[in-house]
Amino acid sequence: MVDKKWVYLFNELEQAEAYVGGKWDSVRGLLGGKGANLAEMYRIGLPVPPFFTVTTEACNAYTAGGFQFPAGMWDQELAALKKVEEASGKKFGDPSNPLLVSCRSGAKESMPGMMDTVLNIGLNDETVKGIAKLTGNERFAYDSYRRLVMMFGSVVLGIADEAFEHPFDSYKEKKGYKADTDLTADDLKQLVETFKQVVKKEKGFDFPQEPVEQLKLATQAVFGSWMGKRAIDYRRAESIPDTLGTAVNIVTMVFGNMGWDSGTGVAFTRNPATGENKMYGDYLLNAQGEDVVAGIRNTDPIEKMGEKLPEAYQQFMEITAKLEKHYKNMQDVEFTIERGRLWMLQTRNGKRTAAAAIKIAVDMANEGLISKEEALMRVTPKQVDAMLHPQFSEDGKKVAKKEGRFYATGVNASPGAAVGQVYFDADKAEQMAKEEKQAVIMVRPFTKPDDVHGMLAAKGILTSEGGATSHAAVVARQFG
Repeated sequence: MVDKKWVYLFNELEQAEAYVGGKWDSVRGLLGGKGANLAEMYRIGLPVPPFFTVTTEACNAYTAGGFQFPAGMWDQELAALKKVEEASGKKFGDPSNPLLVSCRSGAKESMPGMMDTVLNIGLNDETVKGIAKLTGNERFAYDSYRRLVMMFGSVVLGIADEAFEHPFDSYKEKKGYKADTDLTADDLKQLVETFKQVVKKEKGFDFPQEPVEQLKLATQAVFGSWMGKRAIDYRRAESIPDTLGTAVNIVTMVFGNMGWDSGTGVAFTRNPATGENKMYGDYLLNAQGEDVVAGIRNTDPIEKMGEKLPEAYQQFMEITAKLEKHYKNMQDVEFTIERGRLWMLQTRNGKRTAAAAIKIAVDMANEGLISKEEALMRVTPKQVDAMLHPQFSEDGKKVAKKEGRFYATGVNASPGAAVGQVYFDADKAEQMAKEEKQAVIMVRPFTKPDDVHGMLAAKGILTSEGGATSHAAVVARQFG
């Protein structure tokens, strides 16, 4: 009897297609949207780091089996890891040339920020020294390590974000630093030790030093996040069935935080708020992807990348044009530039407002990318309803400015007007909307995926930090 195949490598897309009978929708069902699209990008010759995908079937078997890996899955994951080592020329856990990986969720239907991701898996007290020596960049190595301890502690071990954020912010304040990038290598070494102490205090055991254990625990955490509250809330709002499960993608790390010739970003091939046929996105130099999508750092518009990293920007524009033509839809992409070299980490059909959906459908039909019939089917009844939502008139805004009632401006993640009582907490916003039938505006420094129930209940959302491509903005646009 042939063992059940739970894991597919980056170059095994044809095997996945054969297993499901050739339909692309079924491939997405097996590998998740992220895994399927990463494999497709690799197949059409785009720069994608070596990776493998653990299937949605494995997730469902894990849940059904009392949160235990199905027979053979973990052995297949370790075998796939060996193939990724060969493709990358690095070895997992080897201090002299360490392979680091990310562990990312990826369901068939896109659920931005609703499930878990862990970056820099494979770092420990020894491999961090190897990374520092190999790159000649001690600051980068310890910045990556403090991120792992912080993210692993929060996502995998279930420690509250605040347990890490408070000592982090206090340390920066004590040193007089404004930005994360002001931290030196010595500062970051100190923060790694502080964060390890947080893990010990909160959990009663040390941060795991064995890379294979880190990988196993992260895989379990991503599978487990499929049944997390925020993921379930999101699925209920979008009518996504619980039976789909999530895939797990183990991807070779590429680093946007290696210096000022490195960076990371998120972009849409057309404006997701208006539908304008112009690249729309955010990026950060010397950062990792979570800094952009989590909305925890203020970003720069994508076009500025052309001034700082012109060659990578030119290649990025060519690749995204190719992706839009390939998928015949507006794409939402994530990318990283490591020492001037561009890597594509994700592509998917982008979430958009109702107004943008109509404009993009009409424009793509006029451009000959899709038929008029297809354009018509791309606009849903829900989007037509959203077009009837209130808007501020230009005349009204002018009068408000003249009369001194125009208080502030910001980046509009989605067009539209909202009126309501302000609440600063997602639980309270949901409670007042449901129990008191109040119109609610939720105000936060930045929203986290755990705030999705408050976002769903609110008429409007206002944040003081983050960009227009953060997960919060993506979700807000989607829900009108």
